[in-house]
Amino acid sequence: MVSSPSAAPAPAPVQQPSPAQVGDPAPAPGAQRTYQVRTFGCQMNVHDSERMAGLLEDAGYVPFDGGVADVVVFNTCAVRENADNKLYGNLGELKQVKAAHPGMQIAVGGCLAQKDRETIVRKAPWVDAVFGTHNVGALPALLDRARHNNEAQLEILESLDVFPSTLPTRRDSVYSGWVSISVGCNNTCTFCIVPSLRGKEKDRRPGEILAEIQALVDDGAVEVTLLGQNVNSYGVEFGDRLAFSKLLRACGDIEGLERVRFTSPHPAAFTDDVIDAMAETPNVMPQLHMPLQSGSDKVLKEMRRSYRSTKFLGILDKVRDKIPHAAITTDIIVGFPGETEEDFQATLDVVEKSRFASAFTFQYSKRPGTPASDLPDQLPKAVVQERYERLTGLQDRIAAEENAKQLGRRVELLVTAQSGRKAEETHRLSGRSQDQRLVHFSVPEGAETPRPGDFVTVTITEAAAFHLVSDPATTADYSLRRSRAGDAWDRSQADSCGAPAPRAAGATGQKGVSLGMPSLPARRG
Repeated sequence: MVSSPSAAPAPAPVQQPSPAQVGDPAPAPGAQRTYQVRTFGCQMNVHDSERMAGLLEDAGYVPFDGGVADVVVFNTCAVRENADNKLYGNLGELKQVKAAHPGMQIAVGGCLAQKDRETIVRKAPWVDAVFGTHNVGALPALLDRARHNNEAQLEILESLDVFPSTLPTRRDSVYSGWVSISVGCNNTCTFCIVPSLRGKEKDRRPGEILAEIQALVDDGAVEVTLLGQNVNSYGVEFGDRLAFSKLLRACGDIEGLERVRFTSPHPAAFTDDVIDAMAETPNVMPQLHMPLQSGSDKVLKEMRRSYRSTKFLGILDKVRDKIPHAAITTDIIVGFPGETEEDFQATLDVVEKSRFASAFTFQYSKRPGTPASDLPDQLPKAVVQERYERLTGLQDRIAAEENAKQLGRRVELLVTAQSGRKAEETHRLSGRSQDQRLVHFSVPEGAETPRPGDFVTVTITEAAAFHLVSDPATTADYSLRRSRAGDAWDRSQADSCGAPAPRAAGATGQKGVSLGMPSLPARRG
């Protein structure tokens, strides 16, 4: 489940560009209108934002480049307790900006829009359009209607109208991309509001997925991440319980696709055929995100998580038996209603045994509309905080110990466009290893500098809890492999230097790749 704490394999970046300057002039008559998408939440939301950007660019908008955007779209998350406050705080900041910028429009979409509906327009009447998770494609039309009618437009559907991956998409990266294999979720975890907001699981046909992956590869991508609320239940809609492992193996047949990842599976549905496919398909990476949530069987039962700690640990043992160097990450919720000290100790015990490379830990967040919000024994904040600190302290120690095992290892990195916070000081670039560990590396004097999307092979020289470092002493310790993805990066940079190329940037105005749904071959599977 990607859209809940049980699913987010990594906190998605919250896109918060510099505040717009009040009083910037409105666009001249006939000028192209600019847009900005601000994303909150998980990987599914990040990918949805790419679609929103693609739709707007199809409608003639261009990414804003400083100043005030003519359209600001908030793609919201409803998982955490303070999601509402973040949204309304941002909307409040834009109220005066909009008043000073004639023609500016504000739209709100995503999970919180699906949940709050009319509340958003009531609390922030200066919002022009509100749309839900099932009708992302309506965004340009709602903005047009709001401008024509001079009143807010609200459109929330209860079920999916068009599968989102058929919509135009402006990719956030030229070398790596998200590919949705399903939307929605059939699980009933008591802490999670997402199934009620994104609906029952809907699966895409395998041929459509593979065609989209091929189109990405043709555009220069070398890595894809398969997305679903629960990826390993993929195929339930068309009655093939082996569909996900078959899909992984089919990805191995796509020439030029070097790295395949997926997120997030559910332990209850994780089967041996998936482990075999991971181990036997060379471009499926040795990395797994497996949400634990709690190590207490009692708490797991209250959460309606249909597995127990023994099964969870058994899955990890099987994965490590077939893929010895696999890096396994997880999600854990601390302070679920009724959690005792004994329950929490059971979580610490499972974490100690699991040896996670990293863990995304959450303090339980009471969400109205979820069964857990009505449970007795909601825990005091102080108790939850103290347990949270103990858990993160344990996991930080384990992560540091596991990273220390990487010292001296030779690893191949996919160079990313993002560098570390201290990059200007250290002059290091950044990349991701096959097991998804973050590595900051330096380029030896006299060696060629890689582009984002290229591959470098280096030896790990330092280790910390959250990253690794490689400082090659000589050019002999450093190897560069230029790639099609690096070539695509060069092309995107060249496009951005001249007149704006159609849909040539990412969902937040960064450079990226435009991709609508390609013409499909005969369906497979």
